[in-house]
Amino acid sequence: MSIFMYEDLALYYEVKGNASAEKTIAFFNGVMASTSSWDALWPIFEAFGYRIVLHDFKGQLKSGKPTGPYSFEDHCEEAHALFDHLGIQKVHIVGTSYGGEIAMKFAIMYPDMTESIAIIDSVSEIDSVMKAFVDSWSMLCDLKDGEKFFWGMLPSIYGPSFVRDNMAMLKARAKALNAVPQEYFTGQKILYDTFLKDADFTDELSQIECPALIICGEDDLLKRPSFSRILAGKIKGAEFALLPDCGHVAIFEKPDILRSLLAGFILKQGL
Repeated sequence: MSIFMYEDLALYYEVKGNASAEKTIAFFNGVMASTSSWDALWPIFEAFGYRIVLHDFKGQLKSGKPTGPYSFEDHCEEAHALFDHLGIQKVHIVGTSYGGEIAMKFAIMYPDMTESIAIIDSVSEIDSVMKAFVDSWSMLCDLKDGEKFFWGMLPSIYGPSFVRDNMAMLKARAKALNAVPQEYFTGQKILYDTFLKDADFTDELSQIECPALIICGEDDLLKRPSFSRILAGKIKGAEFALLPDCGHVAIFEKPDILRSLLAGFILKQGL
């Protein structure tokens, strides 16, 4: 657990697995997430001898929260600087939601560094339904109440089966959000504005040259499967997987299936 200073920005990051390995995989967070959100997924790559890099984007829980606006390009430049700092020349990137959008932008900006991208529940354009959900999160942030925030955003995030079967865990997670610092909500609002401003790059997807895997939950109400199909259709050679009985946060709802999909996709890139 470390802090990387990029100009005046403090970026929180963690390195797992073999810190000197040439094979590196980086995980890019969803907007509300932090590095711990990947705990069910990264250990399989440690077993395969990879170096694993996790970090919070600026505006997220453990990184600095400078005044906005931000941009997707900012996040990519900062991640690139972190990778340079760690001596990383090539990287596989797994990103979910907001992190998937940054991963695609990273592959466009830094094709020589990007080995592959795996994109989970992400988009390259926005519609009015998506904007309405994100605007509602921003209003919830104004309450600065972690528990109310959690229950307010839950219907747009989790699939119905997951909610039904995991209510005790969800209640605990809601209460845990009461402990986040108030600045968390300030950072969230800036990130939402960044998403609404910058998630419009479908016409750039043809520039992605690396292998790509596109994954989406079948019951994702926020970033619906039709948006993932746009990605799969526009990125040359992209593979596509639809997860049944799964909402927006596949990394929590279907970790076993994701481990298999991600491991198979990334390991075969070295064959």
